[in-house]
Amino acid sequence: MPFPDHTPETAPSGSRRAMETVTERLGYRPAAIARLATSPHTLDGFLKISAIFEACTLDPLSREVLIMTMATRNGCHLCVAMHTAKLTALDADPALISALRDRDRTGAPLPDERLEAVRLFTLEVLASAGAVDDAALRDFLAYGYTEQNALEVVLGIGAYTLSTLANRLTAAPVDAPLAAFA
Repeated sequence: MPFPDHTPETAPSGSRRAMETVTERLGYRPAAIARLATSPHTLDGFLKISAIFEACTLDPLSREVLIMTMATRNGCHLCVAMHTAKLTALDADPALISALRDRDRTGAPLPDERLEAVRLFTLEVLASAGAVDDAALRDFLAYGYTEQNALEVVLGIGAYTLSTLANRLTAAPVDAPLAAFA
């Protein structure tokens, strides 16, 4: 396996503090973090950009819709499990969680129109490489989102492109605490 599950003792020195911080916060060391620790810059970059995204003005469910859209689009089984757990902790409607997880298979819209607008806008930003037409932006804004939120969608896409692709590259497994959500 080219990407080892680092411990703070085996990781490059630049990754150790971040690994310990994540372990303390979650109560366990995720395999994705242990493998991402191979590159201190990538680990630090992901942790910083995801924290910035978590602090943006998009509401928590909208952020999770964006993340699950990226996770299913990019085939990151780990992110699907992790963010299913997060949606469950947010008391999200089980129908929403199921629709997000099964979206690629069913093709059905999300049961919440406002959250569907986030999903569609995320996909449009990706499909157009950011050159979203005025109608797509108006559709997104019509659900109470703002121009700031539109740019925060781009931020989320960046954060979770990094996460989903790194998790797939390192073949990070689903950790035991998330197995029930896999």
